[in-house]
Amino acid sequence: MKQLPIIFKREFTSFFATPLAYVFLLIFLVLSSVFTFYMGGFYESGQANLNPFFNFHPWLYLFLVPALAMRMWAEERKSGTIELLMTLPITRFESVVGKFLAAWVFAGIALLLTFPMVLTVNYLGSPDNGAIVTGYIGSWLLAGAYLSVGACMSALAKNQVIAFIMTVSLCFLFVVSGFSLVLDVFNGWAPQWLLDTVASFSFLTRFQAISKGVIDVRDLLYFLSFIVAWLLATAVVIDLKKAD
Repeated sequence: MKQLPIIFKREFTSFFATPLAYVFLLIFLVLSSVFTFYMGGFYESGQANLNPFFNFHPWLYLFLVPALAMRMWAEERKSGTIELLMTLPITRFESVVGKFLAAWVFAGIALLLTFPMVLTVNYLGSPDNGAIVTGYIGSWLLAGAYLSVGACMSALAKNQVIAFIMTVSLCFLFVVSGFSLVLDVFNGWAPQWLLDTVASFSFLTRFQAISKGVIDVRDLLYFLSFIVAWLLATAVVIDLKKAD
């Protein structure tokens, strides 16, 4: 992992070489505010907490994070720089992890820029700041899960738009897998263990538990193992594409 910091720096600075970073930050901050204070019923609830803020994150990330991830490998292939990257003295996993961490840190910065909301709820009342901290942790892990899927789809697709659509579709399935509407499809013919397995893959169920201040090691392990699994899949896809 000696070359990891170099890959990370290269990818992180590339975000700010184009308007993408600034557009992403602006849209994320504006939509977060709109969803929290207007659509989330923040003032109507009469409670000083950030539940309306975190409740929209799975749906907000569903479109914003794939837009951030779609360029990871598809852009390299389009510009022809992927051949140069493959010839550098770095391991495949170093390049995959470096690119992912750069995007994940950038997503974390976007999340941290929402700190005025924390100041607002503390000014208006006495919120549970511990739950707010866990909510931010859960949101960052959720963004990482979306990014890991997006990285794999970007490596798989030659076109950024196709990578975006594939990422949105897959992440949507992981979000709604715990919904009763989805589980009803299996109910009646599938065994209970299969229902529980499908429900356990839901991003929404695990994120909601963390955002409410309940940190379960199983939820943390789920997100971390999910990220690692998709990054490994990304490395495999890149090797297969190289062999073509």
